[in-house]
Amino acid sequence: MDIRHNPWTILSSDKKYDNNWISVTEHQVLNPAGGPGIYGVVHFKNAAVGVVALDEAHHIYLVGQYRFPLEQFSWEIPEGGGPLGEDTLDTAKRELLEETGLVAQSWQPIVRIHLSNSVSDEAGVVYLARHLEQRTAEPEETEQLFIKKVPFDTAYQMVKDHEITDSLSITAIQKVKLMLLEGEI
Repeated sequence: MDIRHNPWTILSSDKKYDNNWISVTEHQVLNPAGGPGIYGVVHFKNAAVGVVALDEAHHIYLVGQYRFPLEQFSWEIPEGGGPLGEDTLDTAKRELLEETGLVAQSWQPIVRIHLSNSVSDEAGVVYLARHLEQRTAEPEETEQLFIKKVPFDTAYQMVKDHEITDSLSITAIQKVKLMLLEGEI
């Protein structure tokens, strides 16, 4: 079995929806066993970018906001989207400043992730930001944000207690926990 071979056959494709952020395409397919079916794919026009802003005392910054699709409040790391083709580090710097008012002197990519690869092509990257300096936050008009600085272990416990459910945030916080345990930070 060749793991690089696509076992799906696309018979036809029809774009069902398109806006500035996503498009949805329905594909008529033959599945790997040869049976007919449909497959809907959500294409994201932005890369997901997250930032773990970690200060010298190992506190991180969380951003809370109401998430429209979930109809609930969500605590997350600072995150946002950048147009495909834009340097994700530029996006990370912009999002950190917009959402928290922080700038960082040190940046390190720590996680690359596909956020929901069974139905979308959304890809993300998370950066670790260190040596932080406080400036003024500049949230977008679509954001009503709550910012809190917490000890890293508190954020990790929030993941364990299901108080943080955002996939990019969970992955990032767990990665930083591993880096701390392995002495990389």
